Formats: sequence, structure tokens, C-alpha cells
Amino acid sequence: MSLPFTPEQFLGVFADYNEALWPVALAFWLAGLGVLTATWRKPTVHGGVLTYLLAGLWAWNAVTYHMWFFTRINPAAWLFGAVFALQAVLFLWTGVRSRIDYFSGEGLMARVGSGLAIYAFAYPFLTVAFGHRYPAAPTFGVPCPTVILTVGLLLTVRGGVPLILTIVPISWGFIGGSAAVLLNVPTDYVLLGAGALLTCRVCLRELA
Repeated sequence: MSLPFTPEQFLGVFADYNEALWPVALAFWLAGLGVLTATWRKPTVHGGVLTYLLAGLWAWNAVTYHMWFFTRINPAAWLFGAVFALQAVLFLWTGVRSRIDYFSGEGLMARVGSGLAIYAFAYPFLTVAFGHRYPAAPTFGVPCPTVILTVGLLLTVRGGVPLILTIVPISWGFIGGSAAVLLNVPTDYVLLGAGALLTCRVCLRELA
């Protein structure tokens, strides 16, 4: 697979994004960590807020990252933005109509899901630890950590979640994970495993 941009151009997008919008990225990280902690303690009380937070993150990625910044080096980002916007709408619609019981599952899959959610919040620090110099480094709130967080949370739900919520995260898990290998972004290698895990979870549910 070849990409229409170089690793330097790719990291340059993050540099522009972080320099322009670092207060928003920090606000998302703090708000997300607070909502995640509250939901882990009282899932039935705060789960709806977490669903709306995910909807906000996907919408933010669609408009701000993909359509505003990433289109500068990749025309396909318009399509990515549309798909991320669709996922945001799906989370918003789900939040209005029903409740997703995050952290209600048990067993290895749920524990791995919780680990992925924690990983998503550690992501900005790990990218720097792996050699990317800020601001030319992906941070919380951009597509890959958002997908890692989403997959992790969906894995913690007992009995599974609506299939329609899993299609885009699974797809981006393989797309983003494969691109990470070409672009040498080690923190995104986790995407491949996350996509495979959610695929297995969906298949096991459908076969049960």
C-alpha cells in the first residue's frame, strides 16, 4: 500500500493542528478522563454522557482534523471526514434512543477493553516516548486514539452493542493500523489488534 503523502507531511499536519488547537485538545483530554472515571464508578448514571462525548470526538475529528487539516495533504480526507461524521451521528442517535452500559462486561475481553481505554488517554505521552517530538506528534482527540478509545469502550459492554456502531471503528482499526506501519507511528500499531478484537467480538455475538 502506498500513501499520497510522506511521513514528514503527515507529522506536519499534527504540528499545525497542535499549534492551532492545543487548548481544545487539552480540554478534550481532561473532560474525557473525568467522564470516563465517573462512568467507571457509576456506569448507569454517567454512561449517557460518555456516549455523547464519543459523538463529540467523532464529530470533532470529522470536521476539524479530517476536513480542515488532513485534506491539505490527502484528498481522501473528505471521505474520511464524512464517515467520521456518520459515526458521530450514530453515537448521538444511540444516546438519545437507548443506553450503552459501558464497563458492564466481565472476562478477558472486557478487561482488554478497559486497558485500551486507558491506553487512549496515555497516548499523547506514549507518542513522545516513542520518539515523536511535540507538536509534530498525534495527540488525544485525533482519529487513531479516538478509535482506540471507542473500541475499548465497546468491548466493555456486556452482551455487545448495536452492530451499526462497530463498522466504522473496525474499518479504521485496519486502515489506520496499516498506515501506522508505513508511517512509523508505533503507538497506532494497537489499532490493528483493536480492530481484530472488535471483529471477533461481533462475530462471536452473531454466532451465539
